[in-house]
Amino acid sequence: MLTQIIGHILAGCIGLSLGLIGGGGSVLAVPILVYVMGIEPKPAIAMTLVIVGVVSLVGLIPHGQQGNINLKKAFMFGSATMLGAFLGAKIASLPFITGAIQMTLFAVMMFLAAIFMIKKSGKTKDETELDLYIPPVCKYCWLWMLTEGLGIGVLTGLVGVGGGFAIVPALVLLGQTPIKEAIGTSLVIIAMNSLAGFLGYFGQVELNWLLMLSFTFVASLGIISGAYLSKFVSGNKLQKGFGYFLIAVSAFVLFQQRDSFRPKQTPQANVFQQTINKSNRTSKY
Repeated sequence: MLTQIIGHILAGCIGLSLGLIGGGGSVLAVPILVYVMGIEPKPAIAMTLVIVGVVSLVGLIPHGQQGNINLKKAFMFGSATMLGAFLGAKIASLPFITGAIQMTLFAVMMFLAAIFMIKKSGKTKDETELDLYIPPVCKYCWLWMLTEGLGIGVLTGLVGVGGGFAIVPALVLLGQTPIKEAIGTSLVIIAMNSLAGFLGYFGQVELNWLLMLSFTFVASLGIISGAYLSKFVSGNKLQKGFGYFLIAVSAFVLFQQRDSFRPKQTPQANVFQQTINKSNRTSKY
């Protein structure tokens, strides 16, 4: 019972992070489900896709009211990310893609997201959002945008990371989208990714539907609260602190996987090794 309460409090934090800083939902949801609620990595990633997808749709409400959603670019970019997310989920179902591999990749992506958040929080008032990104040199930027969308989608399906920290700069630089519009549009794309990724997992893993629905509900309340509190709290300071927190969580996940890639001795191998040791001892005499 206590674990359920703690888990749902943390689920509220998933929504709060999305509402306050516009990201961090999926990178919180996976470790909470795996290490707090005891869900296996593959089902946890599938459940995360639903939770983050629904919460992103809830977060669209204020952006839609402000006209910060470009549906044309969302569906153009989102079509590539949806294809990638579905493929990523199917790749995750291959026998050699273990939960340990997924969690390791997830920790690496979490670390990269944390570095980006810390870098973003360090910009001064005189800098614009574009100063954070390196302008691309490309003749066909739309083609690069679709290619990046495909890659982001594969990562979404494979490890459950929403990819908002990569979608926004792609829309700004490659799609020539204003930053506020890019943030609102990215939520549509994340929801599309989540749907495609979940369809790729559907029928392949066993899901805890009750837990998934309750987490989604609490996280949705969290994003509404976070959107309200963002008017009174400095986003830059929150992003920097959250970034360092994510680095610590990624280190914890990697530590938990430290023994996953070591070769395990089978009982037959142990018997064989014992026979060799016995033979060596006998030969001495």
